[in-house]
Amino acid sequence: MPYYGYYYFDPTWILVLIGMVICMIASARVKTTFSKYSGVRSRTGMTGAEAARRLLDSQGIYGVQILPVSGNLTDHYDPRDKTLKLSQSVYGSTSVAAIGVAAHECGHAIQDEVGYGPLRLRTAFVPVANFGSSISMILIVAGLIFGARNGSYSILVNIGILCFSLAVLFQLITLPVEFNASRRALVLLRENGILYEDEAAQTRKVLSAAALTYVAGALSAILQLLRLIILFGGRRDRD
Repeated sequence: MPYYGYYYFDPTWILVLIGMVICMIASARVKTTFSKYSGVRSRTGMTGAEAARRLLDSQGIYGVQILPVSGNLTDHYDPRDKTLKLSQSVYGSTSVAAIGVAAHECGHAIQDEVGYGPLRLRTAFVPVANFGSSISMILIVAGLIFGARNGSYSILVNIGILCFSLAVLFQLITLPVEFNASRRALVLLRENGILYEDEAAQTRKVLSAAALTYVAGALSAILQLLRLIILFGGRRDRD
């Protein structure tokens, strides 16, 4: 690496910055899109919670509770206790944005009910990904310290990178789960007459913007993994 005075320039940081910018753009887009269509009231006048209940009932899913949860865009389906939790901006709202988000979470509940493979894989992978994400940097730093002491490249660094790659893999597994939930949502909203065609098009924009946040998260994670490989792969070659 080229040195400038007491500091050196690490060109791999550009990968981290690119990932941050991508995530910021995706986050800003979903917020502005949701805000825009939160002001568009659906012609059926159904709230997000009412729409969710109708969609679940239409699929014969009666055991899932629909509950309000604090926060903004904190909506999620929990397969452990079969609860669909809708945020304050979705639960009681009659907007096409709220109905779209509620329907998306219903998509996850339906995936769970039918045993959708990628959802099962993601659910099983959660503890592995959490462990890998939490311990990866600890192992890498420990590997660098031990490597500096004995003058060799520590295997702990490789293990740390492998652990981080598990978190990246989780991000990739999440993509088909989220895309499929949105597709199910849009089909069911039309079939059950909850949204008209023009409203469904607006809802699709909200769900597409939300999907981009998952794509951005996956790209950011891949770029971080690539940086680690470049940094420590190069160190290993020098060692």
